[in-house]
Amino acid sequence: MGLFNRKSSKVSNESKSNPPNSPRISNAPLKSPAPSRLTNGGTFSTLSLTDVTLPRPPDPNIDPAAYLRSIYAVRERCRYIFEKAKRHQLSHFEVDMSLFSKTAEYVVAIIKRDYAPDYLSIPQHGRWQHFDVGGRPRVDQMIATWPLTVDNQERTRRLIDLFLVSVLLDAGAGTRWSYKSKESGRFYRRSEGLAVASLEMFRAGAFSSNPEQPCQVDGPALKRLTVDHLARGLQVSEENPISGLEGRAGLLSRLADALNYQTFFGTDARPGNMLDYLLSHPSTRASSVPVIPVPTLWDVLMDGLAPIWPSSRTTIGGTSLGDAWPCNSMPASPPAQPWETIVPFHKLTQWLAYSLMVPMTKIMHIQFAGADLLTGLPEYRNGGLLVDTGLLTLKDADMKRGLKAYRENARLKGQPSMEVVPLFTTDDDVIVEWRAVTVGFLDELLGEVNRLLGLERGDGLTLAQMLEAGTWKVRTILRCSDVLEKP
Repeated sequence: MGLFNRKSSKVSNESKSNPPNSPRISNAPLKSPAPSRLTNGGTFSTLSLTDVTLPRPPDPNIDPAAYLRSIYAVRERCRYIFEKAKRHQLSHFEVDMSLFSKTAEYVVAIIKRDYAPDYLSIPQHGRWQHFDVGGRPRVDQMIATWPLTVDNQERTRRLIDLFLVSVLLDAGAGTRWSYKSKESGRFYRRSEGLAVASLEMFRAGAFSSNPEQPCQVDGPALKRLTVDHLARGLQVSEENPISGLEGRAGLLSRLADALNYQTFFGTDARPGNMLDYLLSHPSTRASSVPVIPVPTLWDVLMDGLAPIWPSSRTTIGGTSLGDAWPCNSMPASPPAQPWETIVPFHKLTQWLAYSLMVPMTKIMHIQFAGADLLTGLPEYRNGGLLVDTGLLTLKDADMKRGLKAYRENARLKGQPSMEVVPLFTTDDDVIVEWRAVTVGFLDELLGEVNRLLGLERGDGLTLAQMLEAGTWKVRTILRCSDVLEKP
């Protein structure tokens, strides 16, 4: 990766055993962190959630794999590297804390431009907004076409179906790919282009095996989806290439296998059936407004989708950890334990969690306890902001190594050769350190952004709101990453 590149759905009583690679989670209670809020913008409300108990994090000394796969571990382990950043002890980056305020001011300027003074109207960060790129409410328009016999629970299942597939397709598309909307005739690129493309494929029944119900996703349909089918849906051609087409098709094929786990996904193998599982889970507080603990949703995503991830990822004791990587800035082993050398991110799972919570909140009015366990997403827009503002600067030796890798890659047919940028693989120590520092800085920025906005503690933006209205958007502006093109 380049551093600066920039019908009724019932759950079966069968299959009660844990899915593959399921970690052991402690059931000991832990009080929920500070209450969240649910506003008309789709974030979380002032309803007190402090009486909702959360499971304690797994003990890493007893089950390190379970700990590193948990949401609790992400912030805790990234914090270790962030503290080194503040002491100027990073292996690959120089840190200029004098530019921290400038970075926060950039974020605040964009938030004020788009939302002042009604900051509570800022929606939660999630895939829904990507579908609505260009100001067209595509999700609402789609829902309006469904018969009145489709109740809110089924509406939510359908949106979970769509959002999950769309997020899984949401990997870097490359700089040459674009998608022409069949609806508007406009061209879209990057993440937003993939959102519009996946939504139009969804409405056309590309992910459904039921011709009478095109707007669903199910395992049999995904299993039949070939690379060619996906290419046609995404309008891929020699003149309009997309990065990782085969990988995306393979991911959806593996998702088809994962959906066979009936406890989570029901007898018809739909992602949306996780809604029924979550609502019936013992940890869910059943009331007029259901409250689901985020760790319960997290377990569904981490355990239910475990079969889709490459087996080559970092492992401990034979258990794949997913998006977790060794990093030289973590304690060395020995004397530290092997698990202590690893920093987890679980970026795509977190992006799924953020995104799936939105339709559950908007349509079913479900609330989530412990939503602030989720972190900022360590990806190129959030991380790139720190580089673009000068807060982080790549050290000379790594810059030279990255530029050499870029030049070698540029000689390959079809690879970019215009914007010269240092190039590193996903598992490179530079990338791992950069991502960990990004998580830490996003937490720090939240406090400073709320201070500059004059928002009192308890009424300030949530991290999910800052991501949506600020950091994810600012980097796009600074780098002129055009996601919308004129026809």
